[in-house]
Amino acid sequence: MNPVRRRRLIWVLLLVLAAGIAASLIAMALQRNVAYLYTPAEVLRGEAGEHARFRLGGMVEKGSFRRETGSLQAHFRVTDGDAQLPVVYDRILPDLFREGQAVVATGSMKDGVFVAEDVLAKHDETYMPKEVADKMGKAHQKHDVPAVPAAESAN
Repeated sequence: MNPVRRRRLIWVLLLVLAAGIAASLIAMALQRNVAYLYTPAEVLRGEAGEHARFRLGGMVEKGSFRRETGSLQAHFRVTDGDAQLPVVYDRILPDLFREGQAVVATGSMKDGVFVAEDVLAKHDETYMPKEVADKMGKAHQKHDVPAVPAAESAN
């Protein structure tokens, strides 16, 4: 093999190897920061994993909010209409956080309680994040009985 060709081949192989290592490092970094969205019913079924970091979406259940006296620690329940999950958060809640409002919290489960690192809320009572609305709609569809069209019921 020609020395010039051999040198060129080595450089190409080194470049491909470096690109592969860089792609692997980027993929690992992104995987650590990925947080999937789950509803309380999905979490209680075990779909989120025991110690995984994920986003919990739903509505803040009315009458569930309480704050520890003399601290920022807040306790509330998030519901998807089928299940409720207790949440604890020890930072300042967003100004728009209220009972009966859509909320998305990022964190993980610990001893049956969702420990939130971050809480996002929206002010309009008719608003719900699209991902949360889609997941809650799918959960309710599983419980609904499909309607029989009029043409089929006449037969």
